[in-house]
Amino acid sequence: MDSISVSPCPSGLHNKYKPIKHKLNKHQLNKHEHNKHTQLNKLNKLNRDQHNSEHHRQLDRDDYQLDRDDYQFDRNDYQFDRNDYQFDHHHSRDRPGGFTGYPSVRSNNTLNSTVAPDSTESQPLPIGQLQISLVNNYNTDAALNAYITGLDSTGRLVMLQPNGEFYYPQTNSTVPIAVDSSIVIPLGAQGSTTNIIIPSWISAARVWVSQGTLQFFTVKSGDALWSLVEPSVVSPSDPNIDVDFGFVELTNDATLGLYINISYVDFVGLAVGIAVTTTTWSNSTKTYTTHTQSVSGVSQGAAEDICGQLQAQEAIDGYPWGDLCVTDSSTDALVRVLSPANHITINETAFSDYWDTYLDAVWDKYSSEALVINTQASAGNVSCKVSGDVFVCDGSSRTYAKPSAADIFSCNSGPFVVAGTDNDVHRAIVPRLCAAINRSTLLLDGGNVQPALMDGSYYSVSPTNHYSRIVHEHSAGGIGYAFSYDDVMPDGGVNESGLIAVSDPAALEVAVQD
Repeated sequence: MDSISVSPCPSGLHNKYKPIKHKLNKHQLNKHEHNKHTQLNKLNKLNRDQHNSEHHRQLDRDDYQLDRDDYQFDRNDYQFDRNDYQFDHHHSRDRPGGFTGYPSVRSNNTLNSTVAPDSTESQPLPIGQLQISLVNNYNTDAALNAYITGLDSTGRLVMLQPNGEFYYPQTNSTVPIAVDSSIVIPLGAQGSTTNIIIPSWISAARVWVSQGTLQFFTVKSGDALWSLVEPSVVSPSDPNIDVDFGFVELTNDATLGLYINISYVDFVGLAVGIAVTTTTWSNSTKTYTTHTQSVSGVSQGAAEDICGQLQAQEAIDGYPWGDLCVTDSSTDALVRVLSPANHITINETAFSDYWDTYLDAVWDKYSSEALVINTQASAGNVSCKVSGDVFVCDGSSRTYAKPSAADIFSCNSGPFVVAGTDNDVHRAIVPRLCAAINRSTLLLDGGNVQPALMDGSYYSVSPTNHYSRIVHEHSAGGIGYAFSYDDVMPDGGVNESGLIAVSDPAALEVAVQD
């Protein structure tokens, strides 16, 4: 896939839907939620949960330590936080990219089952199966492997086996136990295609591709029943820390269809692209029409170039952009490029004062004039103004203090927290305000309305999120999530996230790029 053609849905579709107004339990969608607009809100939230910052998913090195030799965790230190396993209205889709409707299934670098499996026997192939072609375009002699994880339609934790059957990882152990190799899907040599079918609906899913072997763990964890401990890119004790891998996030739902995206919110690693094919029948011509949407993302060598540009940026402004480049602990070869949000989880003082001058200027400007947030929903335009030292926005359930660097890069802490009790106005303000800061558009001409400026104005002044800027520069068509609210866009603008959404997919291709 050396070109990009992204038109996941009609212009402005993701931004115009009415904010959600519902509550959910841990086992099912609210049965009163049937209108199409709210359904899209739900699906987009799942995508945010999937690619939410590693800050939100990582294993705490102090509390959750993995011994590299025997893959055992300290029983006394590992604790599953029940409060993390709740329905998370965080990043809800009263904003671009928000999704509410499934549990916050990823927490502390785990994927959590919501119900117990009936058995590990093979399942029938009901409606909802999805054909996936795993294409190896990578010029390497190293073995490439794929893994597919997610939740089935009832909320059971599943991993796909090479024979196309679901495997239900489970254990009675309260310390994580390594999942056996039956879930490894080997890819063929360069130029080959490995075909496999996901047998039924799946949500909160990832298609992982690695150069070498990834290790997953399962653990019995309170109300979540079973949790899958996923590879971490920030914990030095994780056995996957030196493995080059990447992933694609997807949900294939009976009501909502297929939603899929590539993501660089956490890191840039092994480069993968996606293509989704749909087939429609014309009654008038009595023929089928095939349409393919694709997102190529970065090329395989892009990480090296991104790292070089980050190091150059560090030479300009003195901030540790070069430290985002992560090398193999044995060979010093570049393995991946971390997002600044993830880097801050490792080094809390990094970028600590990076945004201070910019925020001071923003707060000063909007103490004497209004910042207008276009909620792109029923709330319409909301006026915000600085009073004292906080932004006060009409109708919002919260005020907005100056965020820290960690708050800005992650978009999920400080003033950007979204709780279940927050109203729709707050949920619409958070993504738009955080995106505006990351893209540094608040002080530009026309920046007093958010979102309004087109993508040509993003990252045009410093300070800005240079990681996101550089990643977009190296992505085909500039498309691919580079921070948590990268799908915020003005009406008629370009959705830089590269989300593909189709109601009836015929086939999916996941390609390891050359």
